[in-house]
Amino acid sequence: MSDEANRAAFLELQGRMIETTGKLKQVQIQMRSKETDKKRAFLTLEELQQLSDDTNTYKSIGIYPKSALIKEQEQKMQDSEAAIASLQTSKDYIEKQISEVENNLRELLAQDPGLARQIMSMTV
Repeated sequence: MSDEANRAAFLELQGRMIETTGKLKQVQIQMRSKETDKKRAFLTLEELQQLSDDTNTYKSIGIYPKSALIKEQEQKMQDSEAAIASLQTSKDYIEKQISEVENNLRELLAQDPGLARQIMSMTV
């Protein structure tokens, strides 16, 4: 490949790497958020289960039956677990994409040592 073609390929791979890394960070943030939601629901559920059945419980809309609050928190936990599983699948896929881009970059730089020297001499 010519110098220009190698440079264009490098720039394309670099763009893909930046884009994919951004997606990975976004998925990781979403996973942390869902983990927090799950933990909050679990802790609320633990506290609700300690209450006797005849205890009045309140929500921002007023008096709310304890059983309804328990069901709601259990549903939140299930929803969070499902979302986390889905996000984990996305994360695994994105990590594979990053690995593929890294391998392509290594291959490109191994094929053209001159390009590798040019990149290393660039200042950020």
